[in-house]
Amino acid sequence: MRTGRPRHTVDMCRFSVALVSLVAALGATGTAGAAQLIDRNATGVKIAANAKGEALVTYTAGGKLKHVLVWGAVGAKLPTPGGKQEKFKLDYSGGWGKYHTVYWKAFANTCGQYDGPTIPNMVAACRATDGTYWAAQSWPQPLPNLGYTPWSAAVRANWLEISHWTGDLAKLEVYTGWVYGGRFQQVFGRLTYGGSPVYGFGTTRYGAPTDGFGSLIYLDTYNSVYGSGWRRENSFVAHNPTGVWCYGFYPFDPTKGGYVHPPGQTAPRGPGVGEQYRLTASGPGVTPNVSATIAGVHPFDKTSSSDVDYERAEAALLMSFGDKQCRAGLF
Repeated sequence: MRTGRPRHTVDMCRFSVALVSLVAALGATGTAGAAQLIDRNATGVKIAANAKGEALVTYTAGGKLKHVLVWGAVGAKLPTPGGKQEKFKLDYSGGWGKYHTVYWKAFANTCGQYDGPTIPNMVAACRATDGTYWAAQSWPQPLPNLGYTPWSAAVRANWLEISHWTGDLAKLEVYTGWVYGGRFQQVFGRLTYGGSPVYGFGTTRYGAPTDGFGSLIYLDTYNSVYGSGWRRENSFVAHNPTGVWCYGFYPFDPTKGGYVHPPGQTAPRGPGVGEQYRLTASGPGVTPNVSATIAGVHPFDKTSSSDVDYERAEAALLMSFGDKQCRAGLF
């Protein structure tokens, strides 16, 4: 996103703020790559899978028991201009529209015990007979940015997302440092899949991906100026073509840039520095979301040789990624 003054998100870290409004968040689900959204506020989630590459997701939402048939996608494709990312086909009738029968009642489950990698927010998972994995993750994707306490059901919702993959997951690297003479903290890193960068080819003016290859990274801050516990600071995409991302902790004006905020709360927000930072990246294609947590840094002390040495090392690491959009170092 390109913002007006003070242009922190452009000149200091040149990252893209994303999904700053609920409308953008909902609209992005049809284009951005990620474990695919199935429903909201689901409980009692179960996954079954058969030998045909189909999964049956059973859960309760809105007081109703639901059966959703999922098929047609595995893993993720590398970014290709004009290409199409992996995406599920869904039948919310549980197979009635696909087979013209109550298919879910006779679904032949052959999915065994899950023995795959640890993934965040997992509520159900299994290992199919072909060696692929199915998983369901439920997490508060639409939390409001800038640390606001959720004030409506929409921003308090938990998204149920389904993934299907084999092999390694996406890799989310996370590091910390300071910028601009040590006045501001930053987090930065890189998102890769199979050793290749994850990125998209376009975003809306608010930074939401406009194709199936862009993956969003959500940043939460712990015990911050916003209050105790975890709060959503912001969200953004990794850069094309490096998969690198960077975020500086600066003050933000909630009335600019499309941020959704509680009625009447228009005072500047942040910097949202905290004791820890948790980053959750939407996995490319239909792979699971991945997450990493890192401790925050203390205020920079220019008289401390350890602080100076640490920042020089982190700046050198960021520069080694070859990304021209991120600011590295103190000056």
